[in-house]
Amino acid sequence: MSYHRRLAFSLLPLAMGLLATVGPSSYAASPQSAASSGTLVSKVRTATQRYTNINAALADGFVQGTPCVSGPDFGAMGVHFVLPARISGGVLNADEPEALIYEPMASGAFRLVGVEFIVLASVWTGQHSDGSTPALEGHLMNYISAPNRYGLPAFYELHVWAWEQNPVGSFADWNSNVNCDKQPTG
Repeated sequence: MSYHRRLAFSLLPLAMGLLATVGPSSYAASPQSAASSGTLVSKVRTATQRYTNINAALADGFVQGTPCVSGPDFGAMGVHFVLPARISGGVLNADEPEALIYEPMASGAFRLVGVEFIVLASVWTGQHSDGSTPALEGHLMNYISAPNRYGLPAFYELHVWAWEQNPVGSFADWNSNVNCDKQPTG
């Protein structure tokens, strides 16, 4: 089995069968207001506009990588749909996030709320022997050691809440405006 296939399967612990279109966003009213939050948020919002319809993400090869991830104290991240080739590629590009993050809705639909940029630590180290921490447009990424709740090897990540305003910041891991209450159970 290929590395990409194993990676995809390791990211699919609890696949959900129901996939539907998404509802409207509750982020600031326009791309102009997203731009006021910073260039990276604006770029992500522009690059992922078509993924407000989850079927476009599925057609482009994104696969469900997690069930809805809730926070340890407050908020949630949501359901991550990943593009395994991007994760293993080690290339960080504001226009090409490795994961799209959706909030499950009561109707069974998914609403795009943000993205996550992910690079495996071993891939980054192999490409950057200088010991540098990966950064995307000046924003340092967070290191997640292994073992971790996602079953992945150690990795770096950066969340960008481009489609749902986050009271604690556009790049925080947990968003108190996102929840997993509508995640189907079984």
